[in-house]
Amino acid sequence: MNYDTDIAIVGGGLNGAMMGLALAKAGFRITIIDSLTSKSQQDPQFDGRCYSLALASIRLMQALGLWEALAPNAQPILEIKAADGRAYSNPSPYFLHFDHHEIEEGPMGHMVEDRHLRPLLQQRLQSAANISYRAGLSVSEMAISDTHAQLILDTQEIITTRLVIGADGRQSQTAQRAGIKRTGWRYGQTSLVCALSHDTPHQGIACQYFMPPGPLAILPLKGNRSSIVWTESDANATTIMAMDDKDYLAVLQPRIGDYLGKIELAGARYSYPLDLTIAQNYVAPRMALVGDAAHGVHPIAGQGLNLGLRDIAALSEVLSDARLRGEDFSSLAVLLRYQEWRRFDTTALALATDAVNKLFSNDNTLLRTLRDLGMGAINRMPTLRRSFIREAAGLTGELPRLMQ
Repeated sequence: MNYDTDIAIVGGGLNGAMMGLALAKAGFRITIIDSLTSKSQQDPQFDGRCYSLALASIRLMQALGLWEALAPNAQPILEIKAADGRAYSNPSPYFLHFDHHEIEEGPMGHMVEDRHLRPLLQQRLQSAANISYRAGLSVSEMAISDTHAQLILDTQEIITTRLVIGADGRQSQTAQRAGIKRTGWRYGQTSLVCALSHDTPHQGIACQYFMPPGPLAILPLKGNRSSIVWTESDANATTIMAMDDKDYLAVLQPRIGDYLGKIELAGARYSYPLDLTIAQNYVAPRMALVGDAAHGVHPIAGQGLNLGLRDIAALSEVLSDARLRGEDFSSLAVLLRYQEWRRFDTTALALATDAVNKLFSNDNTLLRTLRDLGMGAINRMPTLRRSFIREAAGLTGELPRLMQ
């Protein structure tokens, strides 16, 4: 059988690009089909989109030779503070406080801006000798046989491959073509995302306030800037997004408080309806899913991209180890090892974030009292607090070699 490529990846966003680079490093021939153009992903202007990368994810980027270029523009997360909050009032005195000095490995993570990460990935994709990056193209059909998979593009070109990896998001067409169904539900919440400039330095501290409609995360960026992930009910979010910038900030300011001083918008404003969605299977014959194509979780813990990167490191390891053993790396038996490795971790985190959101996104007096006492108790237990810090850094569980 003649193959055009060893592995075809559908989707050239962050997960698809990282998957391609990881597999190329392992020696596979890769073709990436990306519906977006390369130029559209290389805008150097700051637009406010940012990512919280756990320490384990940064190790993956170091292994792939990406971190040296990103590090000068990345903001270390030195502390995390979490507390109940309300607009126009101070946060609860009972809170969680995580300090990076409590673990030996260093900062728990870094904040990285999209304008630095995405163009770097594009540059590396186009310069890699064993990656064919096909931008501005879409898959119209997928056919699977016992020996190979074929992708028919919208140009009628046919790509024959051993394995297809779907990295095409929560509405994954790759999963749908493989007959994989999804489980999940809407939260009735929307995340409002923006970046702020402010007068007072943030000191590398990330804050999370559990407000009655949903969590508010204030995440440090380079300089006197912060990324905001602000969850409201769908109805409130629609009203707030319709406001002009001045009124938008007037609603946001009393929720943040005055610890950052005067705030101003830096970049665009975005909104994302929130849901939980998990693919019932992560693999099928000659096909695997990674990132949001496999699972989409509530952003309350900021772990969405980190989960996807762990998928990538695990799948790369499973496939490369199988090939070294002389196995058919694209066989279902091999792919099921990846599913077994990742399914429990992702499902457990999805259910945990769902439970935390339900516990904290309300104004029930009894629940507020119980959770405040709980956070205060955990904060006074160094061993337990340290385990939470290591979880936030992505250092728990069975880590793939690229993250060790």
